[in-house]
Amino acid sequence: MPRPVFARPALIGVVHLPALPGAPRYERPDGLPLARVLERATADARALAGEGCHALLVENFGDVPFHAEHVPPESVAALALAVAAVRAAAPGVAVGVNVLRNDARAALGVCAATGASFLRVNVLAGAAITDQGLVQGRAAELLRERARLAPEVALFADAHVKHATPLGRESLAEAVEDLVSRALCDAVVVSGIATGRPPTAERVREAARAARGAPVFVGSGLDLDNAAALLEHAAGAIVGTALKFDGRVEEPVDPARVRALRMRFDALR
Repeated sequence: MPRPVFARPALIGVVHLPALPGAPRYERPDGLPLARVLERATADARALAGEGCHALLVENFGDVPFHAEHVPPESVAALALAVAAVRAAAPGVAVGVNVLRNDARAALGVCAATGASFLRVNVLAGAAITDQGLVQGRAAELLRERARLAPEVALFADAHVKHATPLGRESLAEAVEDLVSRALCDAVVVSGIATGRPPTAERVREAARAARGAPVFVGSGLDLDNAAALLEHAAGAIVGTALKFDGRVEEPVDPARVRALRMRFDALR
């Protein structure tokens, strides 16, 4: 089945959802009711798509602390509503899903139900020690379920994902090779050590060389200052923090920042 093809370099803007039902921050006095969560997601999606992002990625970013590998049904239901709202707000723009921390099966279900085009999974192959404990890849199950449910959905997989330490001793290049040739991902994501922190240009180049032609995306920390260096060997970037007001991840999307970064991407094409 055909999978989405993005412009190169592709700017994928992140829709960071506030806390969803069931998450600790949803119950706080300053938490948003679900209707307001969907309004915020819709507004961010319009700002991102309206200023030229090639695709959008929806994340349950506000659901800290995250479940390691299986989120509860209320999270999946709320995510499906949010993705449907984002798709309606950004017609014609590819939309993806990342169910944190590592519930790629739930993300696949959301894609199948909403028509979303791709998903991101933090640990597809191997294992990592994270703040949620041990997180293990489930490539065998996920690829078989994709073939059954939504074969057109593209699979973006992190190599040595942020906020984690690989359990094995493989190099970044070895991890990328396994993701492409053995876990059968469609694209590789390379991030820095944490949200908003970029990888080095050398790590992006190392991943691109090992990816055997599969596209490599920068997964964190790209901004106006480092875009040229990081995109030299990348097919694009997944950008969240740098597109928010004042560069603060908890703020709404700033259309002026999206416009400026999109212009930088266009200049590098």
